[in-house]
Amino acid sequence: MEQPIIYTVRPGNTLFAIAQLYGTTAVDIARYNGIVYPYTIYPGQRLRIPVKEVTPPQVYFVRPGDTLFAIANRYGIELGALMAINNLDDPNAIYPGQRITLYI
Repeated sequence: MEQPIIYTVRPGNTLFAIAQLYGTTAVDIARYNGIVYPYTIYPGQRLRIPVKEVTPPQVYFVRPGDTLFAIANRYGIELGALMAINNLDDPNAIYPGQRITLYI
């Protein structure tokens, strides 16, 4: 059974990245929210995300030598999406012991 959750768009978000976070598609999010032009989302906009089941996020702690790109690849997450959900502006500014939230 689908149940919508509310997501607030952050700077740098795309419908594709948001969809990847929640296991849905950009087309479904656009349709669900009446968005005609999917490239016109903006920070602060609240979107209803149609999801079948809400999965709690997992946590990853950065290890020495890790890169955000490698973490994203390891868990099959788009780099931009990983940056957005963790409020990161610079993919190179992570450090050992840092907590990274993963939606997988």
